[in-house]
Amino acid sequence: MLDHPKMNQNRGLMPVVFAGHGSPMNAIENNRWSQGFAALAAQIPKPKAILVVSAHWFVDGTWLSSNTQPPTIHDFRGFPQALFEIEYPAPGHLNLAARVRKLIGEHRAELNSSWGLDHGTWSILRWMYPQADIPVIQLSLDRRLKPHQHFELARALAPVREDGVLVIGSGNITHNLADAFERMRTANHTTPAWAKRFDQTVATVLEQRDTATLLRLLESDDGRRAHPSPDHWLPLLYAWGASHGNDIATFPVEGFDLGSVSMRNVVLSSTA
Repeated sequence: MLDHPKMNQNRGLMPVVFAGHGSPMNAIENNRWSQGFAALAAQIPKPKAILVVSAHWFVDGTWLSSNTQPPTIHDFRGFPQALFEIEYPAPGHLNLAARVRKLIGEHRAELNSSWGLDHGTWSILRWMYPQADIPVIQLSLDRRLKPHQHFELARALAPVREDGVLVIGSGNITHNLADAFERMRTANHTTPAWAKRFDQTVATVLEQRDTATLLRLLESDDGRRAHPSPDHWLPLLYAWGASHGNDIATFPVEGFDLGSVSMRNVVLSSTA
C-alpha cells in the first residue's frame, strides 16, 4: 500500500495545498486565478511557516533554501517591467530547513543559500499572505528521480504539518506551453479534449486516494501530452505525499488558462 494509513489524531493538522500558478502575470493581475489564491488563505488556518515545492526549482539534487532573507527571483523574461519590480520580502527559516533535511535524510538533501523565492512561490503567496510576514523555505525538485521516488521523499514532509507548517506544491495539472502559446497566437481559447480528460482524471484519482494510479498517470497518452516536461506535475506528488489517508481533496478553483493550462487548486485536509 503506497498511501499513508488513516490517522485519527490528525484533525488539528495544517492542510496541504497544491496551487496551479500559471502565468507570472497572475502575480499582478486581479483576475479569477489571483482571486483564487487570495481565497485559499481564508480557507485554512494561518501557518507559522510555509514550505513550497515549486516547479521552477527543477535541478540535479534535493536542496532546501537556507537564506535568512531569501531574495525574490524573477525567473522569466519578456514580461512587463511591473512584474520585475515585484518583491516578496518574506523571511526564511533556517531551523525549518534543517529539520526538513533531517526528515528527508541528511545524506539525501543539502541546504542551499544561493536560491530564493521563485515566481512559482511568490506569485501565489503575495495574494495569500500579502504582508509577507510568514517565513518561507523552498524544496527543490531533483530531476533525476522517478515519480515514485519523489512521492516517497515527499512522505517525509508530513510531520511538519503538526507544527503549523503549510506545505504547498506549486505547478499545474496540465502544462503544455507549446500548445498554450499556439492557442494564444491563433486566438483559439478552446480547451482541447486531452487537457479536459487529464485534468478530470487527476481530480477523480485524488478523490479516490488512488496513489498507485496517480504515480502512473504521466505514462498515459494524455499525461505525455499534458506534460512534455514533468516539472509542473511533480509538485502535486509532494502535496500528495505530505497528506494522510483520511485527508479529503477539495478543489476551490477549477478551469483553464490559455486554453490548455489547468489552473485547478487542491486542498487536502481531514476537516474538509
